[in-house]
Amino acid sequence: MLPLAVVTAVVMLCAWFPLSALWHQQSVIDETGAQIAALNQQDRALQVQSKSVSSAAQAALLAREQYQLVSRGQSLIQVLPGDSAGQVAANTGDPGIAPLVAPSSITSLSSGTTATRPLAHGASNSFVSRFVRTLEFWR
Repeated sequence: MLPLAVVTAVVMLCAWFPLSALWHQQSVIDETGAQIAALNQQDRALQVQSKSVSSAAQAALLAREQYQLVSRGQSLIQVLPGDSAGQVAANTGDPGIAPLVAPSSITSLSSGTTATRPLAHGASNSFVSRFVRTLEFWR
């Protein structure tokens, strides 16, 4: 009877022992430990960076280089790179990438070169005519 009880206890222990749960928990603990180590490394790097930016001159240099910030009274001018022929690459929808316009080809807006037609409002004050006048910007 005693050997049968021991064998039954060993079978029950092997069958219900949460070995897979323990294995999974250990892998989660290892992953969390790796994340903590990476965060500690990032923290050390940020501490070194904060010590290097402790002076106002270094902070201004960092703001200018990484965030394109300028001091009061200054203005930021960005020169876009072009290809070897001096032309900007194909337009990707960004107006900043569009080719530059020669200053001699720009016409003044006050020159009045565009013709505007006078608005003709009829004497009719019907709903349709008022509605059409409201939507004239569609023309």
